[in-house]
Amino acid sequence: MDEQQSETLIDIRQLRVAFNGVEVVHGIDLSIRRGECLALVGESGSGKSVTAHSILRLLPAKTVSTQGHIRYNGVDLLHATDGQLRALRGNRIAMIFQEPMSSLNPLHTVAKQIGEILAMHKGLKGKAAHERTLELLELVGIQQPLKRLKAYPHQLSGGQRQRVMIAMALANEPDLLIADEPTTALDVTVQVKILELLKSLQVRLGMSLLLISHDLNLVRRIAQRVCVMRSGEIVEQADCQTLFSQPQHPYSRLLIDAEPDGEPVASEHPHTLLSVDALKVWFALPKSVFSRERHYIKAVDGVSFDLLKGTTLGIVGESGSGKSTLGQAILRLIDSEGSIRFANKELSLHSQHLMRPLRKRMQVVFQDPFGSLSPRMTVQQIIAEGLLTHDVGTPLEREQTVIRVLREVGLDPETRHRYPHEFSGGQRQRISIARALVLEPDLILLDEPTSALDRTVQKQIIALLRDLQVRHGLTYLFISHDLAVVHALAHQLIVIKDGKVVEQGPSREVFAGPRHPYTQALLKASGLVFAPPSPSAH
Repeated sequence: MDEQQSETLIDIRQLRVAFNGVEVVHGIDLSIRRGECLALVGESGSGKSVTAHSILRLLPAKTVSTQGHIRYNGVDLLHATDGQLRALRGNRIAMIFQEPMSSLNPLHTVAKQIGEILAMHKGLKGKAAHERTLELLELVGIQQPLKRLKAYPHQLSGGQRQRVMIAMALANEPDLLIADEPTTALDVTVQVKILELLKSLQVRLGMSLLLISHDLNLVRRIAQRVCVMRSGEIVEQADCQTLFSQPQHPYSRLLIDAEPDGEPVASEHPHTLLSVDALKVWFALPKSVFSRERHYIKAVDGVSFDLLKGTTLGIVGESGSGKSTLGQAILRLIDSEGSIRFANKELSLHSQHLMRPLRKRMQVVFQDPFGSLSPRMTVQQIIAEGLLTHDVGTPLEREQTVIRVLREVGLDPETRHRYPHEFSGGQRQRISIARALVLEPDLILLDEPTSALDRTVQKQIIALLRDLQVRHGLTYLFISHDLAVVHALAHQLIVIKDGKVVEQGPSREVFAGPRHPYTQALLKASGLVFAPPSPSAH
């Protein structure tokens, strides 16, 4: 028993957390051993982050009450003094968050932000702090660390910002690093690199790592033990191999099986709805004082494809590859060069005035449903807005149409007088789909529509989109960096890198035998098995 206690770094017993009197964590027991990686998994709202934030007492004291014990090296953190907590936070126990852009100070350089931590906890300044900062940036794999010292957060990529956050967290060589959804906002290839980095640092530095995630198939790459949380309770905990091979709780099995499945349904419409030829979107850079030559960012550079009615084209690539720019250009939301032919009409010849009646037939569902739905409008008003804009029906007819599409997307029509904040993330995305569906479009652009959702909810949304496509003969442009999701929905696939299509063809063929190294890297990072193409295929 004494040996077990000496191995335990954090011991949580009967932890209860309540927000304004409403209990959200219900008496959980949890321990983190020295030098291990423990994954705390579950869907949004399960209590994972609340539990992690309780360790450092980061929850607002005025609205949150906490009971139980959280012991670290004999100190009960729930009853520790402010001085004890200041000595621990960022020093012995450090934390990295889901969205580095909102966690880093936009007004300070990388050097200043890391330097503040070194000065506060280590007393390092001047040359010593400079050398230690460089050492930390090299440790987390930042390329050209000397050059990045003077960079501001907005000048770094998402992966680089997360590496800077990790460097800040490791500055004082903590005993425990808490990583709260550290890869959710990142591309799949960057996710793998960050996870591999965390795993190697944990082993090299001998620290404990608490990894919080809603994606079980990500944590299996790194965790030694897994605790599964649901509705504020731990329903199962086991070593990683046992949990994945022999899950005991139905909820654990649900999370493990939450990969989007099924295949796209064959289309019964043989004619082409959308044809894109040599499409370009170039953004001019400011001219140099010493050069007359104009340089461009080639966001989309010569993309061509045909899309049959009732089918889905998957557009995949990492952030900055040009996926979303391509989608916006096709809908004539930004200027472009080349041919866009929709329903036998050349859109490049249409003015914005002539485009207006076509807008009914071309709709969009965005990545973040909370950001794309007006918080001041009810669901009824949000969905009916397109009908009002295009002067469709009487007020009574519009309300009946809203009721019908809410039923189609699996929502109770009685909720139509509520506001977006009263719904879950998955429900808000269903509202976004209903808003696009209400005008009975032919084409819907789906721009990362599932990336902000839990895996189990993703699976439900993909099944819904597939059902609506069959029912209404819808055509989808599906933009994503998640190949597992694309595999379940897309008939055709184009892979974009730096604005150019590096591979395209039937989805099944591309997944079975990707030819371009970039496509192979995306598939490998997604954990999907693929057969390499035979030499004769080249």
